[in-house]
Amino acid sequence: MQKLILPGMIALLTLPACSAEQVYATGRNWQRQECAKLADLQERERCQADADQPYNAYKREADTVQGQP
Repeated sequence: MQKLILPGMIALLTLPACSAEQVYATGRNWQRQECAKLADLQERERCQADADQPYNAYKREADTVQGQP
């Protein structure tokens, strides 16, 4: 448990220094790694396509869902 606390605290302290786009890119990189672990080819390709969504497209979609222009 204590091994997880220090990295979590470091992440929280450095998070404000990251832009939303950098955080998004980090999440997409992690997702790509997870996609590579999928055994089913179709599922892996679907996962990869989702992970390849550019930040601008994600932001537009998120703003639309939240009702912002």
